[in-house]
Amino acid sequence: MRQYLLSVYQPDGPIPGPEVLGPIMDDLTALDAEMRSTGTWVFTGGLFPPSTATVVRAKGDEVLTTDGPYVEAKEHVGGFTVIQAPDLDAALEWGRKMALASTLPIEVRPLQGDS
Repeated sequence: MRQYLLSVYQPDGPIPGPEVLGPIMDDLTALDAEMRSTGTWVFTGGLFPPSTATVVRAKGDEVLTTDGPYVEAKEHVGGFTVIQAPDLDAALEWGRKMALASTLPIEVRPLQGDS
């Protein structure tokens, strides 16, 4: 089966309070359990805010590092899940479920490599 990256895009700004975030986290925990029980889940990771990023860039023979995100944007990748699915339609269905659970946009992309 091919693997897919489900990227969670979240807006910059403060994290919602527990009255908003609590039910979302409950829904995401249930989705995670469903993915694991069906053998779909491969890996999940949450990311710290973009302000914690460091960009490493080669320029000739030198390597430069810059604090902060690579690009300025109003939203950023806040986390991701790697799944395995038989085809894009199945991966999109998991992306749909994640969008409903998280209330955020989800980008679904196939990973390169053997499938």
